[in-house]
Amino acid sequence: MNAVSASCGGAGYWQQRADVVVIGTGVAGLVAALAAVREGRKVVVLSKIAETATFYAQGGIAVVLPDAFCAGGDSVEAHVADTLAAGGGLCDVDAVRSIVADGYPAVADLVDAGARFDESAPGHWSLTREGGHSRRRIIHAGGDATGAEVQRALDHAAARLDIRRNHVALQICHDGDTVTGVLVHSDDGPGLVHAPSVILATGGLGHLYAATTNPDGSTGDGVALALQAGLSVTDIEFIQFHPTMLYTGPAGGRRPLISEALRGEGAVLVDSRGDSVTAGVHPLGDLAPRDVVAAAIDARLRATGEACVYLDATGIDDVHRRFPTVTAACLAAGIDPATRPIPVVPGAHYSCGGVRTDVHGRTELPGLFAAGEVARTGMHGANRLASNSLLEGLVVGGRAGRAASAHARQAGPVTAVASAAVRLPALDRNMLQRNMSRHASVVRDADGLGQLAAVLADAPQRTVTDRDTAEDAALTRAARAIVAAALARTESRGCHHRGDHPETDAAQAVSISVRMNAAADPAVVIPVGAG
Repeated sequence: MNAVSASCGGAGYWQQRADVVVIGTGVAGLVAALAAVREGRKVVVLSKIAETATFYAQGGIAVVLPDAFCAGGDSVEAHVADTLAAGGGLCDVDAVRSIVADGYPAVADLVDAGARFDESAPGHWSLTREGGHSRRRIIHAGGDATGAEVQRALDHAAARLDIRRNHVALQICHDGDTVTGVLVHSDDGPGLVHAPSVILATGGLGHLYAATTNPDGSTGDGVALALQAGLSVTDIEFIQFHPTMLYTGPAGGRRPLISEALRGEGAVLVDSRGDSVTAGVHPLGDLAPRDVVAAAIDARLRATGEACVYLDATGIDDVHRRFPTVTAACLAAGIDPATRPIPVVPGAHYSCGGVRTDVHGRTELPGLFAAGEVARTGMHGANRLASNSLLEGLVVGGRAGRAASAHARQAGPVTAVASAAVRLPALDRNMLQRNMSRHASVVRDADGLGQLAAVLADAPQRTVTDRDTAEDAALTRAARAIVAAALARTESRGCHHRGDHPETDAAQAVSISVRMNAAADPAVVIPVGAG
């Protein structure tokens, strides 16, 4: 889509004005919108689909509690150290410390909004431990339904917000210097929302792959919108494959997540013969960081030719009560986790990279902000530490809402203009997912990535007029960025595993940014310093 001019336009579109537009209704989006409303701004929230990735988050929120509540000797510096260890040398240390340090106040705000977490005793939250954490610092709700509780509390608080349902963002409008609004498709057709501040909170890109833990709307929209507006995305090759997604057969689509909190409570990963999957792979064994465990499972499946491995949770006391969400998913598939090991495989789960921002959600384009999974703050580096995602969404979402409010107040009214027709490369989704799953999954290599790049280069131009074509175009653009970065990173680091370059190369301990030209092909890869 072409950059827009500052002159008045938009004939044929319905039109709306706002100070701040928030795209997305998960944790980052709603926290951002509520923060902007508290600052006195007029906020419009665009919601493409009711489901959010936040709702499906099981494990919890990683947060360092005040000393009065913390019997485990935890500290901000210990949480920072664990995050850096998981991040494979690509975390921004200052960003990590800033976000971790503000974790408890952000959670306290969530509690004020009505969220309730499980308690070990009255007034004391119950803490669990997950992969990569050296302490029990994960607070949770409903056993393994933390995301559902967070979403419930935020939805209740957001009842006063102006949320536009079935609205798909097609273009970030700008005049070359600053944001002027958003081009949108809704049930009423195309429209323009004129606004000086826009916050991307669109979530992830799991539906690049045939099977994922993500809801249907996770199609890389925010990454694609930013690339389309001329911005860069960073660390986009680092896609986290959750080690334990419920395996029920070869069918694609969203599959239930089997929380790694089960491993934190003693569940073990074994193959069909009962042999440990992670023994000798990492000192933490089944509680190693997610990339290590996912790669170990992938290697075992390649060696055995079997379709899945098994998570044996039969030794956990009262597993039904402690993990009701997992239990329900397993029982629906005919598996009782109290008596039978759970079949699992790695599944596309979380994008560690995204639109490059600072810790307040600011991008390189004034007026455009990003928060949550769509953003790359430097928090996650090459691999996200378990349960740091809700933490980042809470902290940076609130900061982005306040920063967007300040920008809107300073910028004043603006007028957006959009091009008359939007034509973008958009590959057939099934073809894209098959090729991404085959060539850009847990383990990649140059030959497969090259074949994938060729398929993406042949994507036909399609007119973007509705949600389906917008999502196909977004997936295609995001896939091109991922392939470009994955080809450029000729090493294995974090959750990026190259079968033809299995070792980590110290010389490549830098992040990679991708920026696209007007045709979105070829992608331009720009090495930048870590952080």
